[in-house]
Amino acid sequence: MPLTDRQIKAAKPKEKPYKLGDSGGLFLLVNANGSKLWRLKYRHLGKEKTLSFGRYPDLTLQKARLARDAARAQIAENLDPGDVKKAEQAEAREKTEQTFAALTADYLQKLEKEGRAPSTLKKNTWLLDMAIADFGTSPVKEIKAPLILKTLRKIEDRGTLETANRLRSLIGKVMRYGMACGWIDADPTPALRGALIRPPKKNRAAITDPQEFGGLLRALDDFGGQKATQIGLRLLALPYPRPGELRLATWAEFDFDTKIWSIPAERMKMRRAHRVPLPDIALEELQQLHRTSGHHDLILPSYRSWKTPMSNNTFNAALRRMGYTKDEMTAHGFRATFSTIANESGKWNPDAIERALAHVEGNDIRRAYDRSEHWDERVRMADWWAKTCHSLKVQR
Repeated sequence: MPLTDRQIKAAKPKEKPYKLGDSGGLFLLVNANGSKLWRLKYRHLGKEKTLSFGRYPDLTLQKARLARDAARAQIAENLDPGDVKKAEQAEAREKTEQTFAALTADYLQKLEKEGRAPSTLKKNTWLLDMAIADFGTSPVKEIKAPLILKTLRKIEDRGTLETANRLRSLIGKVMRYGMACGWIDADPTPALRGALIRPPKKNRAAITDPQEFGGLLRALDDFGGQKATQIGLRLLALPYPRPGELRLATWAEFDFDTKIWSIPAERMKMRRAHRVPLPDIALEELQQLHRTSGHHDLILPSYRSWKTPMSNNTFNAALRRMGYTKDEMTAHGFRATFSTIANESGKWNPDAIERALAHVEGNDIRRAYDRSEHWDERVRMADWWAKTCHSLKVQR
């Protein structure tokens, strides 16, 4: 006979667990500790199985019967209600565990293990925190293009168009990582292409006229600021590194005997180790610098602490003090100066110039076959450039 609420309430625990049957395979398991649990006995594909529904009185008799009927309807459709329940529980766990914030944390951890530069990790974290603030708790599977666009529009409205476009690209990388991990089936960000305002393309300001560049070199000789800043600017001009590569350089990277600066891959933009031939005049500048900072690791430590590098604003601030506006010259512009004058000279292989600048060939096939560093030519070119800089400086 079917159970009644009165019977269930009256059921007392015994020394061993016992069952009170209802109907259709539903029964109440009364444990020795007094707990009363709903169970369903059923058969699927010839095997007898048991399904748990919940605890009485949290789950009333009426609700237990509804759960039984739903399970039996699944059996009628040749489904195993136990498997259905496991799938529902897994989906519920995904919603609470596989969020955008959790996926982002995994992605950033992967980048850290790959040896990405701390500055890169910091920038990526800063960008992704904007997205996490809006939909970090959302399950990754539920994040669609309109939700992402809403966040990107907020950034656009602040006038930071480049930031919005960078964040779109970075969210795409996180989502594709999620695809690889099996969290999602598709990346929603391709649908956003064309949806954002494109920031106007701005090249870093650089002096490319040889005579004007000679004037800059003369102005540098008269620079009245810190000696280390003056030498740093000269080193930007001579071996034409990226400003960040120079600011973070350590003395261990320089070999004065072979005249080579070896920059490790983790500090290079394209994550490829890079060797720089040093002309004699660059070595002289480094030797001057070594007399003041040679007992530290960094060649250009901060004025406040020798453990931290010179500020990334120092070089540009020095150029402003010399009278050059941000639209005339930047610290990064020394690379464009070298590239322009070297290419226009017609003396050097363009590939050697690109390799000297640590640019990576964009064509995959060509890059696979052209692994030459053009080293001998780059050594000659470095000496030529040092002599060219001196010649331009003394011309009036």
